Amino acid sequence: MMETQDKINFDRIAEAIDYIQKHFKSQPNLDVIAEKVHLSPFHFQRLFTEWAGTSPKKFLQYTSIEYAKKLLKDEQASLFETALETGFSGPSRLHDLFISIEGMTPAEYKNGGKELRINYSYAESPFGDVITASSLKGICYMAFINDEAAAFEELQKRFPNASYQKMSDEMQRNAMAIFTHDWTKLDQIKLHLKGTAFQLKVWESLLKIPMGKLDTYGSIARQIESPNASRAVGTAIGDNPVAFLIPCHRVIQSSGTIGGYMWGSARKRAMIGWEAARVNAPV
Repeated sequence: MMETQDKINFDRIAEAIDYIQKHFKSQPNLDVIAEKVHLSPFHFQRLFTEWAGTSPKKFLQYTSIEYAKKLLKDEQASLFETALETGFSGPSRLHDLFISIEGMTPAEYKNGGKELRINYSYAESPFGDVITASSLKGICYMAFINDEAAAFEELQKRFPNASYQKMSDEMQRNAMAIFTHDWTKLDQIKLHLKGTAFQLKVWESLLKIPMGKLDTYGSIARQIESPNASRAVGTAIGDNPVAFLIPCHRVIQSSGTIGGYMWGSARKRAMIGWEAARVNAPV
């Protein structure tokens, strides 16, 4: 049975979530929401993040954008109407939020991604063949493959209404260079990511793991201030859309077991060993 304090905390977070979902159009700030559940802003921020797996601000943003998506898609509202109806002062804030969470502009979303143009190509890597895809914003997909046709179908599932051109561009070449050149310049490779607030936070945390180093699911959960969300972290890692560049292969179980990998445990072991050898190689 849930302990008394846990039950109190659960009820508070449930009340806060209900309040956000009912009042998101007024875009309440942290102080307002914390006051509704009789907590200090600091304590509420920490408690909400621990229980919900994301911050109150991110949860508010996610709630807002889901409503905005409904207005744009189902009701064909204009960008200006959608921004005001969602509680924003104007389209610019709506635009920034869409870019941050959806990886596309409100106009691109409204048109079903039809304005999104994606280049893709196939290449060889030390760990097998790879498909790499890019938009004007950056690398949006990278995966190890066994079959080119099946790989392209998987890419289309992620961006079903985009237009595609089979070609290698500079973004893709920069991404592939990570296998043969200076891997310390990974931050110069632009990424175009689409995911939930929680997924984006997990993927961002993975980018901080240095080559040749390993981390655990529990550690990642603590880093994103969701210490009880190891399983959710594992799911987000499994949904990683950009192999190797977002190094989900550097995350192992706390017991030291390598654990699963979307593209095969044997490949994960090979990647870990390959990176360690490069980092420890004599200059």
